[in-house]
Amino acid sequence: MTTDPDRDDDPALAAEYAVGLLSEAETRAFESRLAVDPEFRAMVAVWTEDLVTLTDGIAPVTPPKSVQLAIEQRLFPEARQSWVRRLGLIPSLIGGLVAALLVVWATQQGILGTDPALGPNYRAEIAAQDQSLVVQATYSAASGVIEVDRTAGEQRAGRVLELWLIAGENPPVSLGLLDIGRRTTVVVPAALMASLDGGVLAISDEPPGGSPAGAPTGDVLAVGSLTAL
Repeated sequence: MTTDPDRDDDPALAAEYAVGLLSEAETRAFESRLAVDPEFRAMVAVWTEDLVTLTDGIAPVTPPKSVQLAIEQRLFPEARQSWVRRLGLIPSLIGGLVAALLVVWATQQGILGTDPALGPNYRAEIAAQDQSLVVQATYSAASGVIEVDRTAGEQRAGRVLELWLIAGENPPVSLGLLDIGRRTTVVVPAALMASLDGGVLAISDEPPGGSPAGAPTGDVLAVGSLTAL
């Protein structure tokens, strides 16, 4: 009986294919052989099943939303989506638009009014879809601060809540961390005051000290659009 030296390499070749180590040309040649060699297909199937079992003892983990965002930025840097769409804010903006139209109507009717010397005041309900976190935010043009009142929800153990302002297509800008208690006062920098008009507030879950990346790194827990009063 003779031994085919090429057959001696088949187990290693099947393993390299299962792991994905072959070049593109080698993969094409390999798959052409798979189509006509049932013994070779069985060898690849054994390797594939053995590799899959390596993860049987690992419990599944749901990745944070930031992982998907990082992958999209890595794979498709030329097709950057707006932060409004990335964070799923479209439903919130629709509700905010309706509220804004009501405010405009009330102002035209003389029901509401603002001091033009100070500029408009704003409010927003920053809420999770399941209402697990609800925060009321009001901005006073006279003081230049946002008063934040958390009416539902708690921050996670060992984590902090960070408040973000999103204006149009621009990346989020941090307004600071929320206090452990219900109420937080946030001073709005003068350079950002104009961005409040039509802006969106979001709250993300971050490590102690806040996001280390200048953008949300943890889950975006709640969003809400700002409307003028």
